[in-house]
Amino acid sequence: MLNLSLKNKQAIVCGSTQGIGLASAMALASQGARICLLARNEASLKKACAQIDAINNDKNTYLAVDFSTPEALKVAVESHLKEIGIVHILVNNTGGPPAGLIKDASIESFYNAYDMHLACSHILMQAVLMGMQKESYGRIINIISTSVKIPLKGLGVSNTTRGAVASWAKTLSNELAQDNITVNNVLPGATNTARLKGIIENKAKKLGKSKEEVAASMLAEIPMNRFGEAEEVAALVAFLASPSAGYITGTSTAVDGGRTGTIL
Repeated sequence: MLNLSLKNKQAIVCGSTQGIGLASAMALASQGARICLLARNEASLKKACAQIDAINNDKNTYLAVDFSTPEALKVAVESHLKEIGIVHILVNNTGGPPAGLIKDASIESFYNAYDMHLACSHILMQAVLMGMQKESYGRIINIISTSVKIPLKGLGVSNTTRGAVASWAKTLSNELAQDNITVNNVLPGATNTARLKGIIENKAKKLGKSKEEVAASMLAEIPMNRFGEAEEVAALVAFLASPSAGYITGTSTAVDGGRTGTIL
């Protein structure tokens, strides 16, 4: 029988004031989980937290942190965990590095992306790991990109960093499997979020085309001929967090309308 209940489970969801992060927090809350929201903007966090409270009728929490300073994140999260207790579900989600050709990328851009994506994910994992092991229940879900399967043009630093996170996750999944802790990657394709709008606007300026023309060219590469919705990505996050996904680990699954041209 399908068991999607997350009653008595607690989740940390990163980047959860908008887009895929917020949709994931809402989906987990609808299955009964209590949510701790992580993002930079406290005003936006308060607003999002109120939305989550209305879904699960619980007292959810938030933590305003900046992923550009990993050590500050470590201190803040460890302190907050003393208040909220054991976390069963960790959703790592951070906005992608700026677009650009890899040959033009500065060394600093790689360092910054590494800190915000890999280092911060690792810090959060280590912070919640002992509790997951104690409960014999853990779900670590990384929202990355389809670029871990096929690199995307013009996203050099992002492709490199996302690939590193995917390899980190696969290695971690093998190490934690015996503790009943799963580690999986969700790979969104072109999804109706603020980031997609920004990518379209930047391409339009660079190519001297209208936003409509750029969007149409992107849609032409998607078999379903539409952009995804944040809720559709969140649906996979919610399933992977559930008891029914207990034997799924070490995977990287695209939610992209069929765009990624690989079998695996």
